[in-house]
Amino acid sequence: MIFTRLLPILGITFIDILGFSILIPILPYYVKHFGSSTIVVGLLFATFALCQFVAGPLWGNVSDNIGRKKVLIISQIGATIGWAGLAFAPNMFWVFVARIIEGISGGNISVTQAYVADRVEPAQRAQAFAYVGASFSAGIVLGPLMGGLLLAHFGYQMPFLLAAALQVVTLFATIYGLPEDVAQKGDTSSAANFGDITRYLGDPLISPVLVQKLAYSLGLYAWFAVFALLLNAVAGFGPVETSWFFAAFGAMSVILQLGVVGRVVERIGVRAASNIGFASACIYFVAAPFMHSWPALLAVQVFFAFGLALSNATIATLLTDAAPERVRGTVLGVGSSLEAVAGIIMPTVSTAILMYYGPAWTGATSAVFLFVALVLGVMAQRRQVAPKAEAPS
Repeated sequence: MIFTRLLPILGITFIDILGFSILIPILPYYVKHFGSSTIVVGLLFATFALCQFVAGPLWGNVSDNIGRKKVLIISQIGATIGWAGLAFAPNMFWVFVARIIEGISGGNISVTQAYVADRVEPAQRAQAFAYVGASFSAGIVLGPLMGGLLLAHFGYQMPFLLAAALQVVTLFATIYGLPEDVAQKGDTSSAANFGDITRYLGDPLISPVLVQKLAYSLGLYAWFAVFALLLNAVAGFGPVETSWFFAAFGAMSVILQLGVVGRVVERIGVRAASNIGFASACIYFVAAPFMHSWPALLAVQVFFAFGLALSNATIATLLTDAAPERVRGTVLGVGSSLEAVAGIIMPTVSTAILMYYGPAWTGATSAVFLFVALVLGVMAQRRQVAPKAEAPS
């Protein structure tokens, strides 16, 4: 059974994201706590992404050669240091230092994807990545709730200390609970390296999925950088309310990923399901800035949860299906690097748009990129259908 086979990595992913999700709704307010402007929020997100841009393909490459488990351990040690540093940061300089450490250590997403892809058949990957997504979302449910409660009673330091403690739990779970994996060694002369980023962007099979992933990531990173601040602007939310709202979003995502994604993909296929996800996210980005109460925001949030549930699982599946097995970790690392490019560019842009032009233009920015991803997906789907239509009966 797929779920049983992936249970150790799913548990580790859950604990890891439980800690990470504490940060998402709180960090923008933490920056404001030091008297910094909205644009500094974007710069902090961008700095973190720049570190991941460098680290992503390198960790993927290393994991192809020394094994996924060892890289996850290294990553989790660095993340623990980063979280603890954030908790005790006396000013914005040390906040940036803490996020740099955590960003350099943050190569575990691509490594986790590669670990999962190594253990399931191609036909089962969409369902497997849906389970990973559900573990991710389950962490997002509890993390913000715990962070919000700690913030309300103890201030900013305690949520970040909890995140550091959870990273320690994840580290021990990885060491003692994750099965050993065998690195693919032997022909080291042909092993993938950092220069393969250019190579795979030029590969006719892999490049279209990578470009689509980039467009998708540009839209998402533009949004996540301003999500908390936008909730404050349109509905007057503070950090505690934002944490609870984010937990509700995570609950939606869990339900959709466990109960809907697998069935939709099985019925209509990976590519069509991906396109539906992009379309749903477009609707959300256009509508959300005009919702001024929590019931209205929660209602349109369903479109976002549905869109992310489909898109995250299917994009990962399309990319792993296109990647050669021997360098799958590196290809997924390239995908993570493109996400990081989006994270470098878009947070500063979107926070500036929110600051100078308001929520509507901020949502429109993300909607444009998701529409580009949708158009690319529709074109790819038509290319798949065309040969079947032309085949002789």
